[in-house]
Amino acid sequence: MPALPEPELPLDPDLEVDTTPAGTPRPVHLRPAFLGIVFVGGVFGTAAREGLMLVVPTVAGIPWAIFLANLLGAFLLGVLLEALARRGGDHGVRRTLRLLLGTGFMGGFTTYSALATDAALLFGEQSPGTGIAYGLGTVVFGVAATTFGITVGSFVRRRHAGVAL
Repeated sequence: MPALPEPELPLDPDLEVDTTPAGTPRPVHLRPAFLGIVFVGGVFGTAAREGLMLVVPTVAGIPWAIFLANLLGAFLLGVLLEALARRGGDHGVRRTLRLLLGTGFMGGFTTYSALATDAALLFGEQSPGTGIAYGLGTVVFGVAATTFGITVGSFVRRRHAGVAL
């Protein structure tokens, strides 16, 4: 079976400009419909993170729920963006899914501001080593999770080649 050609990957799909009905150019990221899609995804992502925080306890002062949310979010974002990029350009349903699930849901689910706050608190209240390990560990494992997610996402097109999305 011949290898499928790799699609050209987008650099930044939000730089695209659409024309309004009045003929005025408007960047895609400023369109009210897309902002609403991101908002809805963010609400559900934040609620999911809160649910995770209620289920996963903080042990020995280490906020494991935030750690898990950031790693799971990094993995899922890698899967989503790679799968969408391999299926084609950032238009229509693919753009809506990227904004709803990637920017919105994963943006609300992950929280690197809480990571920074928690690392600083651990650094000051427990020991500098704990704070550094927590912060650095989250970033290093986050990169690994994203890389693994991208790898998983790269198989989506080949598995579902007959499905148009």
